[in-house]
Amino acid sequence: MLPLLKGIILGFSIAAPVGPIGVLCIRRTIALGRLHGFLSGLGAATADAIYGFIAGFGFTFLMNFLLDQRLLLQAAGGVFLCYLGVQTFRSNPAADPAQVKSGSLLGSYLSTLMLTIANPLTMMAFVGIFAGLGIGSSPGDSYAAVSLVTGVFLGSAAWWIVLSVSVGLLRSRLEASSLKWINRVSGLIIAGFGIAALMGLLAS
Repeated sequence: MLPLLKGIILGFSIAAPVGPIGVLCIRRTIALGRLHGFLSGLGAATADAIYGFIAGFGFTFLMNFLLDQRLLLQAAGGVFLCYLGVQTFRSNPAADPAQVKSGSLLGSYLSTLMLTIANPLTMMAFVGIFAGLGIGSSPGDSYAAVSLVTGVFLGSAAWWIVLSVSVGLLRSRLEASSLKWINRVSGLIIAGFGIAALMGLLAS
């Protein structure tokens, strides 16, 4: 159980810092409801688990391919963040989260999944974690690797549950004018992350 517990702690700690995914989760929870916020975070948790699986089982060819495409992925992620930022800035808050089409739940999940996948440096972080914990250095480490990756997913998912539920409790206290300003501020922050990603390409 030790690798699983380590993974839960790592997953919770990795997910907790507020980045573009965190801002998206908060905004979607306020505008669309807790389920949208949670599924947004779950998309990121799934991507973390995928990268952790690749790192833990030493799929070198996949790691090399993703790292070779790092600039392209970063550009795609940056453009997508800018698009999401503009859409968020321009959107009007939903009067009732229950009126949102259920089909958009999949969109909430897939958008953050692809955004996190577009950051192969996440995989390199897991490579460092596995190396630091001494997991993956021998074929007999398969159980420990699976346990750690499972724990990372569970820990990350736990954080998104805490965040979406906590933010969801505030929604009923917000007026329509406040929700509109939240959309605008969130849009600017998300677009800012996208611009920073694109600017980072110039330094590469």
